[in-house]
Order: sequence, then C-alpha cells, then structure tokens
Amino acid sequence: MRVAVVGGTGVAGRRVVAALKDAGHEAVVLARSAGVDVVKPSGLDEALAGVDAVIDAGNLATQSRRKAVTFFTAATENLLAAEKRAGVGHHIVLSIVGIDRVDTGYYAGKRRQEELALAGPIPCSVLRATQFHDFPGQMLERMPGPVALMPKMRTQPVAVTEVAAALVALAEQAPVGMAPELAGPQQESLPDLARRVLKKQGSRRRVLPVRLPGAAGRAMAEGALLPTAAGPRGRETFDEWLTAQVLV
Repeated sequence: MRVAVVGGTGVAGRRVVAALKDAGHEAVVLARSAGVDVVKPSGLDEALAGVDAVIDAGNLATQSRRKAVTFFTAATENLLAAEKRAGVGHHIVLSIVGIDRVDTGYYAGKRRQEELALAGPIPCSVLRATQFHDFPGQMLERMPGPVALMPKMRTQPVAVTEVAAALVALAEQAPVGMAPELAGPQQESLPDLARRVLKKQGSRRRVLPVRLPGAAGRAMAEGALLPTAAGPRGRETFDEWLTAQVLV
C-alpha cells in the first residue's frame, strides 16, 4: 500500500513513516522540506499519484484562533480536493482527546479539521490521542529560565510510537469515522511530569504549577483532556519511556 503522510518530518509524522515502512508499505512524505506545501498548495497532485491513503499528522505551533483555523481549513480543503482528483480512498486525521471540551485557539483549528474531514468527499477516519510522552519536555523548552511555569493539567500521556502504529492500523482497514480514543496507561499531572524530566536531565530548575486563566484553564486542570469512554490504551508508561531517553 502507498500511503502519504502529511507532516512526515514532524514528531508524530516521522514515526508514522517508520511504522509504515516496518509494516511493508510505501510512505510518501508530504512536507515543505520535501517540496510539498498543503496550504499553498504546491506539489500535492504529483505527490498523491498512486496513493491509497493519506495520514494527516500535520501541525502548526500557535494558540492564535485565527491562525489555527485558517491553517487547518486550508490544509484540509486542499488535501481533500487533491485526494479526490487522485482517487485516494481513505483520509486519516490525527487529532487530540478533549478538544471539544477545552476551547483554546489551537483546538478550534483541530475541531475545524475534524469537521471538514468527516464531512468531506473522501472516506475518513479520525483518531484522537492524548498528549505524547514528549509533551512535558517540549513545554520546558519553550520557557527557558530558572523557573518553569507549567499549566495545571491532568493528562494520560501515550507513546508517540504507539500512536503511529494505531494510525497505520487504521490505514490498513476500511474507514471508521471517529475511531475510539487512544490514551496512555496512566493518568498524570503535567507539572509532575515536567519535574521528572528535569530530574532526568540533572537540572535544578523549579517547576511552578499555574492554572491557565478562564474556562479553558479550569477544564484542563479538572481533567477535560482525559478520555471519557473506553478505548485502546498504550502500554508504555511515562517513566518507562523516560528511562530510555537520552536527555540534555
């Protein structure tokens, strides 16, 4: 099977590419660095030639509602139109657990992405997953200094490799619409996870938990980003993942 991966050079996308190859499939990377821009769009028709399925793991680092909605709208509309021209049979979206319960700008963009994909001309599957094990470290990198202000947030982190495997499994079967939510094996506190990352690094930085303002911050602190129904659960715990990492 020939599968195109949007954002195939990113944190999730490159694991999806690896998982596809391990499963004996051909992976086509859709990324600006590979000459394909899904927002312009440019290079899409050529890249999708002979493609059976598309896995959209694309991302945009922003909390601006306008930027997020504009990006995910353009990217999804362009992808679906190009997929229809190419005869692609399955569009798969990587999304996030709880985005309909926490109203941030970025999540508004993800909700729009889901809506367009599910209502679009290509049979679709949407996989919502919880935050990756990498997430606390990414948050720490964004706030240098002796004290890291970490949002109060309940999460159930999952290994990105397990998410990638689930996306490939979806691509191998008939479209399902909204798939069961995928989460990690244990509920955790984001500030606690950040402290464990810093300890692994040998850092003396302090973590100061803060509740983000407004309804979104309250919802995050109260567990709105946790799964609410039964579904697949990852096997690798955060501590198991962290033990295997080489952090600097």
